[in-house]
Amino acid sequence: MKIILTHEVSGLGTAGDVVDVKDGYARNYLVPRGFAIRWTKGGEKDVEQIRRGRKIREIATIEQANEVKGQLEGVKVKLAVRAGDAGRLFGSVTPADVASAIKAAGGPDVDKRRVELGSPIKSLGAHQISVRLHAEVVAKLGVEVVAA
Repeated sequence: MKIILTHEVSGLGTAGDVVDVKDGYARNYLVPRGFAIRWTKGGEKDVEQIRRGRKIREIATIEQANEVKGQLEGVKVKLAVRAGDAGRLFGSVTPADVASAIKAAGGPDVDKRRVELGSPIKSLGAHQISVRLHAEVVAKLGVEVVAA
């Protein structure tokens, strides 16, 4: 099935790309979560609009990405969340929480879709996360999760 990606999907492509995937993957995962729309002849007009929007948000060059990486790695991020007595969180830390904590700590504005947690953060303490700034540049960042 041909689809148009509306968001970046790891291993598949970036927003605005037209890709061919298995029907079930598109129907059951990509389209319901808003990562893609079905390809149509009229949808080709949407591709250009999606690409323009991506170009505005995107870090264009590797030099810019390395500059933002330096800013990110110099920021101490502390995230206050509700937790139980044993140090387990009520829920988990989301990429949106991390992106807003980076901004609050004085770091650059980071898109939540660029934050990669690896595994869900469900306990207090120090955790390593990565922020994919460019296809070739990934910033490693330490986040300390503390009880609120």
